[in-house]
Amino acid sequence: MGAVSRGFFETKERAGLVIGILPASAPQRVEPPTGYPNPFVEVPIRTHLHKSGTEGTELASRNHINVLSSDVVIALEGSWGTHSEVALAVQYGRPVVAYLPDRAAIPELPETVTDVSTLDDLQAFVRKALGRAP
Repeated sequence: MGAVSRGFFETKERAGLVIGILPASAPQRVEPPTGYPNPFVEVPIRTHLHKSGTEGTELASRNHINVLSSDVVIALEGSWGTHSEVALAVQYGRPVVAYLPDRAAIPELPETVTDVSTLDDLQAFVRKALGRAP
């Protein structure tokens, strides 16, 4: 997520801020793990939620907040944390699209998830999901 944060942070004339939903370092703690937030996060939101990766769909995962606070979920190449966010987006009925060169770039990507490989197709998906004309 550091690359995504940096990309948005460095965008000229951007509308918005870089928000980071931070995991907890351990159960019953609110201190984030080492390396959180990345240097481009402008609004860090601390949580007590410590689960991630293969445990990313469990109730103690910040992934629920990531998905439920999104209008559209765009999945980039990733591992089990990305997989769990995609699974939650499907579960919660959020529009979700995978922007990938190959579906195999996210483990066990559900068949119901649209995948695109061009920026034009990604923009079209997002506009449609948000109900905006091109």
